[in-house]
Amino acid sequence: MAAMQVAGRITDAGSALTTAERRVAEVVLSTPQLVAFGTVAELADAATVGAATVVRLAAKLGYDGFTALQAAVQNELSNQLRPAAVRIREAVGGVGVRRHLQRELDNVQNTLLGVDEDTIAAATAHLADLSRAVVVLTGDASTGICTQFVGDLASLRPGAELLKGNEVAVSRRLSQIQKGDTVVAVDLRRYDRWVVEAATEAKRRGAWLLALTDSALSPLAGIADASMVLTAGGIGPFDSHVGTLSLLNVLVAAAAEQLRDTATERLDRAEAAWSARSQLIDR
Repeated sequence: MAAMQVAGRITDAGSALTTAERRVAEVVLSTPQLVAFGTVAELADAATVGAATVVRLAAKLGYDGFTALQAAVQNELSNQLRPAAVRIREAVGGVGVRRHLQRELDNVQNTLLGVDEDTIAAATAHLADLSRAVVVLTGDASTGICTQFVGDLASLRPGAELLKGNEVAVSRRLSQIQKGDTVVAVDLRRYDRWVVEAATEAKRRGAWLLALTDSALSPLAGIADASMVLTAGGIGPFDSHVGTLSLLNVLVAAAAEQLRDTATERLDRAEAAWSARSQLIDR
């Protein structure tokens, strides 16, 4: 098994970190280039802590000092950025397009390469469990891609839904959460309070919680059974959800593979209904 990535170690160590160590961890997650190419002093300054705190964090994460942590981050960056560096040279459309292409490639690659296979396998098993409901919670900005995600899941299996509506509707649905149901919470900083509160309530009722969020130290990751860290950098003033969409596509594809027999029959019935009514145009 490959060595656990830095973000995974931070997630596992989260509850054991002091406030100062958490600040360093946040910098490691948000600006890995500073760790890869900077010094202990520069990382400490960025996190407004002392150099000793940086060294203590490295030890808590299982590294033999800052140099070992730095080497791990350098290795991850090297693996992630090499394909993007190749593709960026093939871009056309001017400087603006190339800048956006580079950023979106980074978002997709950093998101997908930052997720370990065990977490994907665990999430897939829960999403493909037909005996349990799947409920998706999302912040306002990611509602569109989560609607697509739920629509795709609903094509493969029954019992997949996007939780929405007013407070009364949300509270009513949360009251019906059963132990073992799967709840997927998707949100980025600044987090929608209702999403965090709904995820907390679902967890209290016994749901298995998967968090897709922008930091291993986010309030959603802190309560989740499993979490996946999203990279969502944008050239303009808004976050990009391209990386999030790519990760949701991975989860749908994995669930489809696991549900191949029942999903095929379900998709065939839908296709037959569309064809009988000539509801889709192929050309």
